[in-house]
Amino acid sequence: MTAETSRSRRETPLRASVWLLAAVLAVGAVACGSRTPVGHKVIVLGFDGLDYDLTRQMIASGRLPGFARLAETGGFAPLGTTIPPQSPVAWSTFITGLDPGGHGIFDFVHRDPKTMTPYLSTTSTEPGGRTIGLGRWQVPLSGGTVESLRHGQPFWEVLEAQGVDTTIIRMPANFPPSGTASRELSGMGTPDLIGTYGTFAFYTSEPYAFVGQALSGGVVHGVRVRDGLVTAALEGPDNPFLKEPEKVRAEFTARVDQAGRHVKITVGSEERLLAVGEWSDWLSVSFPLAPTQSLPGEVRFYLKSLDPFFELYASPVNIDPMDPAMPVSHPAEYATELAEATGRFYTQGMPEDTNGRKTGVLTDAEFLEQARLAADENRRQYRYVLDRFSDGLLFYYFGNVDQVSHMMWRPRDPGHPAYDAAADGPNAGVVEALYEGLDTIVTDTLATLGPDDVLVVMSDHGFTSWRRAFHLNSWLRDNGYLTLLDPNRRDDPGFFGNVDWSRTRAYALGLNGLYINVKGRERDGIVEPAAREALVEEIAEKLLGTIDPKTGTAAITKAYRREQVYRMAGREDIAPDLVIGYAKGTRGSDESALGGLPPEVIVDNMSAWSGDHCMDHETVPGILLSSRPLRRPAPTIETLAAAVLAEFGIDGFPRRVEE
Repeated sequence: MTAETSRSRRETPLRASVWLLAAVLAVGAVACGSRTPVGHKVIVLGFDGLDYDLTRQMIASGRLPGFARLAETGGFAPLGTTIPPQSPVAWSTFITGLDPGGHGIFDFVHRDPKTMTPYLSTTSTEPGGRTIGLGRWQVPLSGGTVESLRHGQPFWEVLEAQGVDTTIIRMPANFPPSGTASRELSGMGTPDLIGTYGTFAFYTSEPYAFVGQALSGGVVHGVRVRDGLVTAALEGPDNPFLKEPEKVRAEFTARVDQAGRHVKITVGSEERLLAVGEWSDWLSVSFPLAPTQSLPGEVRFYLKSLDPFFELYASPVNIDPMDPAMPVSHPAEYATELAEATGRFYTQGMPEDTNGRKTGVLTDAEFLEQARLAADENRRQYRYVLDRFSDGLLFYYFGNVDQVSHMMWRPRDPGHPAYDAAADGPNAGVVEALYEGLDTIVTDTLATLGPDDVLVVMSDHGFTSWRRAFHLNSWLRDNGYLTLLDPNRRDDPGFFGNVDWSRTRAYALGLNGLYINVKGRERDGIVEPAAREALVEEIAEKLLGTIDPKTGTAAITKAYRREQVYRMAGREDIAPDLVIGYAKGTRGSDESALGGLPPEVIVDNMSAWSGDHCMDHETVPGILLSSRPLRRPAPTIETLAAAVLAEFGIDGFPRRVEE
């Protein structure tokens, strides 16, 4: 498989087509001949979000002896991250050795300029094709498709072509699995069963729970306790066998015991007894579709309260690795092998439920326990994979520290505007404790190395406190680049709902991207293409001069023209015209990322999401350690894959292909 054709595209068979957002069928691995042992192994541990400064401090204080051993024998250095320093961007760069202009992933969110519709940047899904109608039913004649939007050749494909065995576990931005490694399990970017990055459900008898709130990443269901029984349902995707859209449902019951301390949850043939404050293990769930068709999934429950109100949390319904509705691994049965060996697990790419914590459905303690469950699954799997790995390349990803750091950075920062000594004090050491947990993984891995083996530990970016939120679209409004239809409207409808495109020259979408409303490119473009570059320069100069009135310092320290930092390869319609590097401690707001325009421009970040990295990339480098000096230096994440290949005597990566 060449760089030109390496983007994963999977077509669903009839059975898998029940998932409208595209179930996928694994394909055979790239033809690379027989496997000849290379006589040594290279292990790369991807620790998402480990910060260079914090890692350095903890090594110096003796709290990371495994990391210290690597620093002494092989070296320890900052690893330059991408512009912008977002996870899907950085990991795509690591995979391909290309900058965003080459691999085409510029942010978490892209937009179709012809329709101004936003979409997740890493995958594209299409429903099935022709159907046969039978009353209210329809029979799909073909399945849907899901396609990776990441361009470029994965570095492990080069190894496979040389007969080197490769195992790629939970690599971000690798859904659907490329199908070109010996073994793969997809990671960040893998959706839940309804096609989102994770949508939980909360069942409550409190009549006014979350009234008037739009819960991002979750759905609240009002329930009643009648004679000690609650009847409710889990929701799946739309049923593709029905002509009119209707979500599939799997009913369940929760029976409260007479003492009011436990519930017995029944889902199909599965039963679990839960006490208040207890998490269930995984329950398999089946969503009826048609007389002979059903959709399998898995779910965890958490019994939050029985008094004074019934409160039950249900995790996002995950793709069941024991019976995948779509392959999340290659070979397709590899996910089942892992589940049979170590237990069912979160197949959802970012399993830590940050949405549950942000919305207040989960407390800090409840979120940390849920995150621990996910981390324990990952550790068990790593031990299983490591014990069976003897030759070639193993990449294994750990994302738990990144996701927990987003929620738990505030407790270690008394200067954060939302810091509460009483609430945050007990969690002041959470992040450091997680670093120590990864150090144990490093120590255990070092014990498996032979004299010719090498261990590489890396992170895609660093981390810091997120104190101030910048509403970029509001700044464009106040500076005359974005015009409202009704300037006096008090409620912001979101997603540019009040924007007058006939008088708007620039807009922002995603966490770091700014776009010019170019005539002939955008749906309602008004800026002549020849005037685009001058307008970009003008806006960049003004942004760099923006002072945060609270701190008295620059709010933005970098503003890059895309041509300045990317080697473009035919994706100019997708790429932002300007990439914003916010000052350390400041980040683009959630509201502006999806087209919102709050009244003010720069505000305190009062969200539970208190740590971040989507800032000036120079302020948040990742880390790089190795058990011995690498044969080829890797100062940045863009050069790291080539350094890994050099450990196998392979040069000339990446092979750039202009598209």
